[in-house]
Amino acid sequence: MTSVRGYFHPKTATGVSSLIPSPPWRYSGDLLTVEYRTDPARVRELLPEPLQLADEDPGAVALIWADWQSCSAGGQELLDPVLSQYKEAFAVVRCQYKGRTYSRCVYIWVDKDFAVARGLHQGYPKKLGSIHQTRPHPYGPAPRIEAGARFGATLAAADRRLAQAVVTLREPSGTNGFVNAHPMAHHRWLPSIEKGKGLALDELIESGAAWFEGGQPWVGEAELELFEAPTEELARLQVREPIAAYYRQVGVVWDGGRLLESGTSGAE
Repeated sequence: MTSVRGYFHPKTATGVSSLIPSPPWRYSGDLLTVEYRTDPARVRELLPEPLQLADEDPGAVALIWADWQSCSAGGQELLDPVLSQYKEAFAVVRCQYKGRTYSRCVYIWVDKDFAVARGLHQGYPKKLGSIHQTRPHPYGPAPRIEAGARFGATLAAADRRLAQAVVTLREPSGTNGFVNAHPMAHHRWLPSIEKGKGLALDELIESGAAWFEGGQPWVGEAELELFEAPTEELARLQVREPIAAYYRQVGVVWDGGRLLESGTSGAE
């Protein structure tokens, strides 16, 4: 009997061609986070049942740029950097489920196919995009991580710029913000192959880091602009009031999630 191997498509006789390896997945990254407040109604429209708005600060949003190096448990991808390096930008809101506050990624763009596949498995709504951010460096003209340092970040998709930010660091911080500080509440959706049969996969899951370490967070101010685009809706989360901006270097391990419930989202 013929068998095929691999954690994800394509599955082959050896499994070498699989787009992503099995977890755990390990990450090292530089995160640039801009928090602000929008109309809570714009957050509510992105929360399918049974999720509800967070009780406190329901309109809070975090727009995060991340420059990642990632790998499987053995770390071999780090020595073939095209398989480990990628960038992403994502919008996070907070929500409530059964009295507990969660973070939820409502939009996200990445620049590598393996990052798209991992995200679909985890319930992140990933799409391809073009993401760039200033990298710190201790020599030359690049900014150091210090008071007064300025970092730029841009996001585009389908040839349209969606967001741009300039962050100026002010001082060390006790946190890296509050919007993305909870376990994630995500949906994993897959339409049935038969017309009219709804969803073949409909799961609300909880996900978070199995292990985490991070450097000193820095806080500052941001100049953030969002732009309209024909096939994107990030600009609906319009900036009403800035909160703060943050910079932090982190290390994370992801190793699975937990099913909260299935078949009740009402997604179409």
